[in-house]
Amino acid sequence: MAMLKSYCSSACFRGFDFPVHRFNAVDGNKRSSYLKPTQAAVIPNFHLPMRSFEVKNRTSTEDIKCLRLITAIKTPYLPDGRFDIEAYDGLVNTQIENGVEGIIVGGTTGEGQLMTWDEHIMLIGHTVNCFGGKIKVVGNTGSNSTREAIHGSEQGFAVGMHAALHINPYYGKTSMDGLVSHFDGVLSMGPSIIYNVPSRSGQDIPPQVIQTLAHNSNLAGVKECVGNDRIKQYTDDGIVTWSGNDDQCHDARWGYGATGVISVTSNLVPGLMRELMFGGENSTLNSKVMPLVDWLFHEPNPIGLNTALAQLGVVRPVFRLPYVPLPVEKRIEFVNLVKEIGREHFVGEKDVQVLDDDDFILVGRY
Repeated sequence: MAMLKSYCSSACFRGFDFPVHRFNAVDGNKRSSYLKPTQAAVIPNFHLPMRSFEVKNRTSTEDIKCLRLITAIKTPYLPDGRFDIEAYDGLVNTQIENGVEGIIVGGTTGEGQLMTWDEHIMLIGHTVNCFGGKIKVVGNTGSNSTREAIHGSEQGFAVGMHAALHINPYYGKTSMDGLVSHFDGVLSMGPSIIYNVPSRSGQDIPPQVIQTLAHNSNLAGVKECVGNDRIKQYTDDGIVTWSGNDDQCHDARWGYGATGVISVTSNLVPGLMRELMFGGENSTLNSKVMPLVDWLFHEPNPIGLNTALAQLGVVRPVFRLPYVPLPVEKRIEFVNLVKEIGREHFVGEKDVQVLDDDDFILVGRY
């Protein structure tokens, strides 16, 4: 105890020069003494060891460029609309077990547009902390506001994500020079994938914009949804490209030079999608998967996926509005698709169910 008291008196208060008032218990008088302000301890030639998560999450743009199968992961919910982290972890683990190399957290499929930034960054950080050593974590930190995209990306990289996904400014369209300036701003944050999906953003990112940005060392590549001819144009120029369309990804990979796919369907059948991306040209398997893909995109994504995962029993049948489940006729179709393709190829272990309309919970406030 004597040693502790001695240390505190000589070390803890060393360096103060502001008045510190102490109370004398004997006479009740206050007395003042002047001490120097606190200074950070400087220990020469001493370095704290790098934390394990800092080692495993250090990644380069080149590490992202080689990913062939990236899943745009679903975000499951509890009945009150909060994240169902247990179900989420189960989904991610299944992706890892089936050889998926990367996941998009909070993308269109993961309903990042329905999240607050706090929710979004928390989910990215949780994913990195639990799975960052086994799979590449790409956070969807894009926005139609450059300021918001920069802020979200700073936060995402601060919690350890390996790369960012950036859409072009949607709704409030900008000029071609504006697109270049927007992406220049966000690319400075770290390794990034540019996402071109005109059907959702309302504006195509033309090749001249991507070619202008290609010199940036943080550009990992493009998720392209315009089609395979555009993909070939980029790959011929040496720009890494992922197909953003599951129905075109097999041909994009083996006929047009795409590195791989950023997939929705791999949430359901990750093993089959890995085989399509790794196993060489396989038109028979592609034809087998296409009815499922067509079913998934009958309504805007992620409506079909959310419905299917609930029917498979791997997430609760909870929807954040404005998404609602597919009607019972489509749910019956899904049951038949699972039987035709084979239940063993789908995620989860429960029997696929049709589910009643009353089984679904729609949450507007969460």
